[in-house]
Amino acid sequence: MPRDPLEIVRSFQEAFALRDAERFASFLHPHVEWSSAENFLYADHSPYRGIEAVMGLIFGRLLDDWDGFSITADEILGGDDLVIASGRFRGTFKANGAFVNAQLVQVFQLEGDRIAKCQVYTDTAQFKEAVSRIHLNRVGEV
Repeated sequence: MPRDPLEIVRSFQEAFALRDAERFASFLHPHVEWSSAENFLYADHSPYRGIEAVMGLIFGRLLDDWDGFSITADEILGGDDLVIASGRFRGTFKANGAFVNAQLVQVFQLEGDRIAKCQVYTDTAQFKEAVSRIHLNRVGEV
């Protein structure tokens, strides 16, 4: 496991991209606290506390609801116990085919070589708009 804080976050996000749940979980502190952006679709249980709760959000709810859901970090900055990643959330909402390409900022707090806290900020309006769109069954029909 990497020790450099920036590499920890990069490796964590790579594990998600590869859908490697075991590796993803290995970067989480046993008492991790994961907070969704206010008014985000998945803020109903925020903050998610503990590895099982975070895994249920990331590898359960998100992947159940979205096709091709990805997190792309364009920039990862910080050091010591604080790392900030900025980039994009992308994916297609399964229920209606609506695509999202939303700005993302994640603020990670580390304890040793594990992620102890994560606060997520994103364009919640774009997500709400996407899930509320009516699926077009035929061209021109709603």
